Amino acid sequence: MKIYNFEDDPLAAVPNVDEQYMMEALKLAKRAAEEDEIPIGAIVVANGKIIGKGYNLTEKLNDVTAHAEMQAFTAAANFLGGKYLRDCTLYVTIEPCVMCAGASYWTQISKIVYGAKDIKRGYSVIQDKIIHPKTTIVSGVLEKECAELMTSFFRQKR
Repeated sequence: MKIYNFEDDPLAAVPNVDEQYMMEALKLAKRAAEEDEIPIGAIVVANGKIIGKGYNLTEKLNDVTAHAEMQAFTAAANFLGGKYLRDCTLYVTIEPCVMCAGASYWTQISKIVYGAKDIKRGYSVIQDKIIHPKTTIVSGVLEKECAELMTSFFRQKR
């Protein structure tokens, strides 16, 4: 017996892989906001597994380098036992700054997926060539949600 369902495709609501991982990064960004940190979250994924997580800790650690991406890079490198993150993907809610883009260059990460552009301090404002030439860039994944978290955080600060 074959059953037909004429309603909307139930799989249409299932997010793609990039969106699923970006949702994990958004959870970390929300945690940062709860701790009164700039709400940016990042994860590093290898072979379908999250191997590094991070969110901004610049206030807590009183360290301007304690960005979400840097935390995730360090955790992933420790997990792998080496400094290179080839065959890994960074998911970050906001476009990486120049420092984090430079660090991504040295990790030789294969792919960076980010949510919303940072039109004031994102790496692309300065120069696109700071990313490793073999790194693939995907932008705009859950852009609205990522941007809204940042906007609401700073709206509350003012």
